[in-house]
Amino acid sequence: MHRRTLLGAALGSPLLAAPAIAPALAQKPWPDRPVRLVVPYPPGGATDVLARLYAEQASRTLGQPVVIDNRAGASGNIGIDAVAKSPADGTTFGAATVSNFSINQFLYRSVPYDIEKDLRPVALGWEFPNIAVVAPNKVPARTLAEFIAWAKAKPGGITYGSTGVGTTTHLSSAMLFSRIGVEAVHVPFRGAAQTIPALLNGDVDFALDGVASYLALVQGGQMRALAVTSAERWPALPEVPTMGEAGMDDFVVTVWGGFVAPAATPDAIVERFGLALKQVVEDPAQAERFLKVGAKPIWSTPAEAAARAARERPMWRQLIQASGAQAD
Repeated sequence: MHRRTLLGAALGSPLLAAPAIAPALAQKPWPDRPVRLVVPYPPGGATDVLARLYAEQASRTLGQPVVIDNRAGASGNIGIDAVAKSPADGTTFGAATVSNFSINQFLYRSVPYDIEKDLRPVALGWEFPNIAVVAPNKVPARTLAEFIAWAKAKPGGITYGSTGVGTTTHLSSAMLFSRIGVEAVHVPFRGAAQTIPALLNGDVDFALDGVASYLALVQGGQMRALAVTSAERWPALPEVPTMGEAGMDDFVVTVWGGFVAPAATPDAIVERFGLALKQVVEDPAQAERFLKVGAKPIWSTPAEAAARAARERPMWRQLIQASGAQAD
């Protein structure tokens, strides 16, 4: 109403028309400057690679650079907290994973942000399964059933690597060994870059890790894939069975992520950024690029992203409690 009053007064007085209209209509279109996309994990990891694919397309669509800002640490908490505390003006977004959406609030005694109050989802962005792998020169098993039999017969049990306490790789592995009744010692690493050499050297026997990190190794024969945790076979590895096909019913666990913004970011900005991200999913060439790095691009509305995060929290909370995982 105030703007309409100013405009009406200006039209009624020709001498004042120019100065009165200018302030009333001086609204810059968004984005009018580069957009920062915080990736809460190190450069070169799966989240970083996938976020950069989205940033590349979004830069073209929005007409402004979408610049990656890596803020790694505390399973993504440091970077996502930086997003939560940024100005809600459309200059900052974050690339969040299932850990940020649905796991860390149960894993850590204290998280510096409230994912439901301090941030708002923009859209889902990607998804990929974990893959059960062994080093063929260290473990003789060729199938999941053979591995389970081998693990049960191994004196003292086995060891398995993960990308850290409370990660999806740790929790899904703990769920597997609990269900099959195998004694297994958890060996956490900082990421797949450390887990992989440990597997190849025989320092650990097994990993149930993100397919994105092992795709090239499986295709090259350095790693043997026993199963994937998706509901259907993974397109890039069609010969690898699902956990269900390998004899483990009701074992569907996927690693997913998406994009968030500070809670007070205007709806119009969130919607426009979300639609820019959607163009990646709708482009077959982009989808092919994702599959080559081991992921599938997905998209959703903000409400659908929030619903998925809420739906999965009870499962992850139960797994954390059952595994005894805790991070400070």
